[in-house]
Amino acid sequence: MVIRHWRSALLVSAAFVCAGPVSQALAQSAQTTTPAATSDGETTLQKIVVKGKRVSAPAPGSATDTPLATETTAAQIENKQITSISDLGRIAEPGVNFNRNTGGVNIRGLEGSRVLTTVDGIPLTFLSDASRNATGGVDTFDFSSLSAVDVLRGADSSRAGGGALGGVLAVRTLEPEDLIEEGRDWGGIVKYTYDSSDKSSSPSAAIAKRIENTSIMFQGGYKTGKQTDSQGTVDTYGATRTAPNPSDYDQHNLLFKLRQELEGGHTIGLTAESYRKDRDTDSKTGQTLTGNYRPGNYETNDSTARDRISLDYKFQSESDDSLVDAAWASLYWQDQTRGTGYNGYRSTSVIGPIGRLNDYDERTIGLVGALEKNVDTGYLDHNFVFGFDIAHATSEQYSSGYDNCPAPLPSGAYPAGFTACSNLHTNQADTPKVETGRIGLYLDDKVSFGDTGFSVTPGVRFDWVKHDPKMTDAFADNAGNPALPNGFNDTAISPKIRLEQEVNDQVLLYGQWAMGFRAPTAGELFSTFGGPGTYLRIGNPNLKSETSNGFEIGAKLGDDDLGGRVNLFYNRYRNFIDTTSLNAAQAAALGYTLSQYPQGGISTYNNVANAEIFGTEISVHKRFSNGFRALAGLAYAEGNNLDTKTFLQSVAPLKAVVSVGYDTETWGVGLDWTGVKHARGQTIGTATSMSYFSTPGYGIVDLTAWWEPEQIKGLKINAGIYNVFDKTYYDYASVRTGGSQPREYYSEPGRTFKISLTQRF
Repeated sequence: MVIRHWRSALLVSAAFVCAGPVSQALAQSAQTTTPAATSDGETTLQKIVVKGKRVSAPAPGSATDTPLATETTAAQIENKQITSISDLGRIAEPGVNFNRNTGGVNIRGLEGSRVLTTVDGIPLTFLSDASRNATGGVDTFDFSSLSAVDVLRGADSSRAGGGALGGVLAVRTLEPEDLIEEGRDWGGIVKYTYDSSDKSSSPSAAIAKRIENTSIMFQGGYKTGKQTDSQGTVDTYGATRTAPNPSDYDQHNLLFKLRQELEGGHTIGLTAESYRKDRDTDSKTGQTLTGNYRPGNYETNDSTARDRISLDYKFQSESDDSLVDAAWASLYWQDQTRGTGYNGYRSTSVIGPIGRLNDYDERTIGLVGALEKNVDTGYLDHNFVFGFDIAHATSEQYSSGYDNCPAPLPSGAYPAGFTACSNLHTNQADTPKVETGRIGLYLDDKVSFGDTGFSVTPGVRFDWVKHDPKMTDAFADNAGNPALPNGFNDTAISPKIRLEQEVNDQVLLYGQWAMGFRAPTAGELFSTFGGPGTYLRIGNPNLKSETSNGFEIGAKLGDDDLGGRVNLFYNRYRNFIDTTSLNAAQAAALGYTLSQYPQGGISTYNNVANAEIFGTEISVHKRFSNGFRALAGLAYAEGNNLDTKTFLQSVAPLKAVVSVGYDTETWGVGLDWTGVKHARGQTIGTATSMSYFSTPGYGIVDLTAWWEPEQIKGLKINAGIYNVFDKTYYDYASVRTGGSQPREYYSEPGRTFKISLTQRF
């Protein structure tokens, strides 16, 4: 197997070498100006630091400190009115999608726990209550609190580590220097945004103050809104409804930072962060005039929360003889929670009130960081990066509830008229308490060959993951009477090699081979939900970890005036974790009798031996001296289950974007077009009962504008009209799994507008 891996790496190297003649041709027409960040999300060859509106590079050794990553700055977030991950993928990062049903980020066709999300380098766990579909927790930040968003597509094994098979979404929160302009000792920003798509209002504010070598910053935001609009207009109850269910939500975020600069290039700090989002929905699709739940008698609730406290350290050497040239680290405590539930009144089945609240909580203590050292050995220059990610997490799941069910009979069955109570499993844990430990250590060495512009970066990462289940009273009360499962322990060695050829300041070519790794989640391993007479959903403690081999070749070209990038990738995956239904023999081998579960049988998780995803990402931009600008991008991926010869439904269709605009010193306008190809395969099911929705292709147009009135210093007004032509279209990432409502229920908003006012001080 090792020979095959290195053979694959050599193939990438050969492809890289073959690209050399192309690079020379491009170099002849390239200008030799200093590159800078573009205005529409492109990552250029060199990042700069500008006080007050910083465009700084990711921390040394971070997952996105690589030419394969792209960056969207705070200025671009403001200009494009990006207030969600879905907005980010609309124009700025067309290869990024967000599944609103699962709360998972989707990059290159992988999502959920296969895409890593970090905040200031600290990993967020994709919370997954495997039995009750309470998933998500990685979108627990407010875009008004961010200084930049970095996106790494594909696994960079030696940097990102476990959970980054599809890529990394790395957000960086504001620092005091982002608000304090050069020559001042304080700064602030106040912002208000209204979005008609969900009738939301979102004020936010931030202020920073520097006193000698001490800086302090406060930032906070609040958002309140209703349901996201769709093109559905049928406002009925039950299966014929196409209008969205009425809902209300509130969102809060607070961010505090304290920074102390010390002599010798050291900075220490404290960060405290809190985020809350709660939504209540009148679930009219689950109500009927004469059914079990009558109008007004079924309401769902959904909540997400995250708290973080970290001690932060940064170092930038001020001399040539330092032991290390740069370093950063965060010792953190983080608490993530996810809750879903409902309250209602049943009128026909077990008449009376009913309520459920399903909670999933994970508390983590960890240390993450990296050290960087440059060594000049003459002809060869070495850039060593050593990084670490060490953490201990405790996760707990619990379902609490109430209803009108009587106590079961000695046989375990319920009295006549109450047989539906067999399906109402609550006041129990579906997953044991799990103690998880992880250690990730990585080492990179970028070797540059004199003045040739050629470099080789070998890297290797070691990962150790252990899930240790603990019996609790709540898990012992589980209706499935589960025994405590065996624990899980695994290690992985993930190598990589990247080749780069910097032809000049305008042309950078690269090729990379990298392996990736993801250990199973606690739910995939240990969950148990259901019971005799109904159905059973069980985890599989014998699962193997998922691994990947990723191959990349690409180029970054040009500067802020004219440039682009192209990337080709092929990823091969082994031991993909999927769900499967057991036959009688398979159930018996696990100690179950399949006939005892007549409603839905028994399902569990298993490993798919082989899968693949391949595709390309292309972008180009041009800025004219007269103020006009243009940008175009394309993201295409295709995925296949090589065992079953079927396509991977999580891979989004091809997306292309075109953006043109005109900017002056005080105002600007832009026109954006987004085109998406129809989904693969055929819709499975009927128009009102789909298990897979093959969404049709579409094209939509957005119109944006901004204005900075000269009369009011620091004021900026941004406005946009989205889906100008009121097109009916569907977001594949969120609706591919279909549902029981008519199609229009799942459509995206029609014509909407968004306006924001920003005042800087």
